[in-house]
Amino acid sequence: MKLEEMQNYIIFALVVAFFAWRFWKFKKVKAQMSNLITQGAVIVDVRSPSEFSAGANPISINIPLGEIDAKSKTLDKNKKIVVCCASGGRSAAAAGILKKNGFKEVINAGPWTNTLG
Repeated sequence: MKLEEMQNYIIFALVVAFFAWRFWKFKKVKAQMSNLITQGAVIVDVRSPSEFSAGANPISINIPLGEIDAKSKTLDKNKKIVVCCASGGRSAAAAGILKKNGFKEVINAGPWTNTLG
């Protein structure tokens, strides 16, 4: 088999591995949610207000991704922050912004449904 032919298989295997890792990571966070909530973690849902109003964890607060940098000042940097969104992309970006702003314990829960525990 030539290298060009193998590249397609390698790319496919890497994509499958990435999604398997992501699924496992989010499943692990979901299993920890009740403990995180008991420990006082704050759940921040970074979806739009309309997405948030259509369904969200009742104890989460809504700070859309576009506002997370400015509104991060309203959050306690000493608490664990769990960020969520619809699929995990926006929450990953929010986690990066929060870490850049000095938050030490930021957890990306991925989809908001993972925060239901």
